[in-house]
Formats: sequence, C-alpha cells, structure tokens
Amino acid sequence: MRGRMNPTTAGRSSSLPGRSLWQAAQWLGIVTTGVLVGALWFEPDFALAALWNVAIPLLPATFLISPAFWRNVCPLATLNMMTNRSGPVRLPRGKLVPSARIAGMALLLLLVPARRFLFNTNGIALAVVIVAVALLALALGAAYSMKSGFCNAICPVLPVERLYGQSPLMSVGNPRCIECSSCTARGCIDLGATKAVPQALGRARRSNAWLRTDFGVFAAAFPGFVLGYNLTQDGPLSSALAVYTTVIGWAAASYVITFVFVHVLRFTAAESMRLLAVAAVGTYYWFAAPVVTDALRLPAWAPATIRTVAFALVGVWLAVATLRQAGEAARKGVATAA
Repeated sequence: MRGRMNPTTAGRSSSLPGRSLWQAAQWLGIVTTGVLVGALWFEPDFALAALWNVAIPLLPATFLISPAFWRNVCPLATLNMMTNRSGPVRLPRGKLVPSARIAGMALLLLLVPARRFLFNTNGIALAVVIVAVALLALALGAAYSMKSGFCNAICPVLPVERLYGQSPLMSVGNPRCIECSSCTARGCIDLGATKAVPQALGRARRSNAWLRTDFGVFAAAFPGFVLGYNLTQDGPLSSALAVYTTVIGWAAASYVITFVFVHVLRFTAAESMRLLAVAAVGTYYWFAAPVVTDALRLPAWAPATIRTVAFALVGVWLAVATLRQAGEAARKGVATAA
C-alpha cells in the first residue's frame, strides 16, 4: 500500500513550493518545544503565560483557515514521523481505530480541564506531560505507518482540527506525505479536510443517528465544554472535582440542546457540524480576547477588536462552508438526474 499514490495530494506534495521552508519550520518547532520544556522548568511564569495566553489562542483561527498550517509544523507530528517503520504497518481497520479515536477525545476532555487546577500554574507538571506525549508520538511512529498511530488516531487535538477544519478557507499542501500510503482507514484530514467529518460520522450522517456516533457526541458537546471551561477559575488541586463537574455539566447541556434542535428543527449532520464549530469558536474567542489583552498589555479597546476580528473570520468561514455544501448538493443532484 505504501506505493499507492493519491493524485490530488501526493503529486502536489512532492512538488510543493517552499517544501524546504516547511521542513525548516518543522525543525524550528522541535527546537521551540525543547526551549518551551526548559522554560517551563526554569521560568514557568513566563513560559505558561506565553503558551496559554498568546500562542494557543492563535490555533483555532488557523484551523478555520486551514488545519494544514498547524499539522504541517506540529512538533509532535514531526516526532511521530521521525521514527516511522519502513514497512507498510498501519493501524488495523477493526475496533482499534474507533477506540483510538475515542482515546484522543478522552485525552482532550481530560487534559483541558486539568489546566485549571494544574497546568495553568504548574510549569513542571506541564513539561512532564509534554515530554510524555512526545515519547508517545515517537513510540507510535515506530509501531505504525506514517500518521496512523498518533496524528490520525489518539492525538487530542485531532477532534478539534476535524471540527474547525471541516471547510478550510485556504488550500494548503501537505509536505509530510509525499505519497499516500493509505495509513489511515478513513477520515484522514490531510487527504481531504472537507471529507474528514463525514467519514468520521459514517453512514449515520444520513439521519439523526450521527448524534450517537463518537464524533457526533464530541461535536455536540464541545461548545458547552468550551463554555464550561471558561466559567471555571484556576485553583488548587482540591478544586479538580468542581472543575470537572462544571465542565461536564455544560458539555452535557450542550449535547441535550443540540439533540433538541436537531430533532425539532431537522438540522442535517452537515448543517449541525457547521453551527457547532461556529458556536465553539465564537465562545472561545469571546473569553480569549481579554486574556490575550492582559497578557500583551494591550489598550482597553483591544478585547472588542479581537472579538470583532474573530467573529468576522467565523462569519466568513460559515458563509463559505454553507455555499460549498450547497454547491456539492447541487452537483450531486445533477449527477443523480443524469
């Protein structure tokens, strides 16, 4: 399977303009991660503020523009592919694939609330987790082909990349996979970002059954998850139960609201996924704006400006995604009639 070429991605990747620049950016990402780990150990206050309040808030916007920007330079992905096996060993197509996907979602839902009582204030703890995940990426790269073991399986950022990147505003090449080895059974976001969510939902997307799929549950609960996290405060380890209770409660409420809207207003899976992405991103930037302002010591008008720019980006993304979906539906209608 390793020799199997994909005409849309493989050819473009092998002759991707600026591929050497992408490679330089990948190595820069590795170096930056090493510096970050050291800073978290020796200068935790500065490192934590720079990471959580400046760097991380940029990611959701880049996912809307194209998840490939981050996936092309992610240091964990670089480590994952650094130890790749030479043979076509890939993650099995059976139960391990959805299990790995669920594990990635579980990691996200476990680690993000833990910021409130641990990772937002404890640089050493965060450094240890980063090193542990990096070693996991290396190990899974050695065990499985290409990105099948980590990046397209248990990476905790992958579910968010799928949700926010379901209709990217830009087409960005893939400098990592020079040829497609079919390492991932389905839903490879690098192979087709617009197809990753439908493939993750499977046949259930044709009815309300998508709400019972693993990714459907995640997407429906995610806006509430984002809101719940931002309604909690940093505190001691003893606040962990309260944090998880709040976040899980809001996530459950988000799922119930989505369930009602889908059944009452008869939203399709595609429509629901777009609206859920918009709700989650919009909620995130509403709370992130004052945090970024404080971290960078910006003027008092900065939060309103950041929110305006973020909401404008979200609006453009929603319009493009809706028009793109309408165009695809029209083309399918013509093909069916023909």
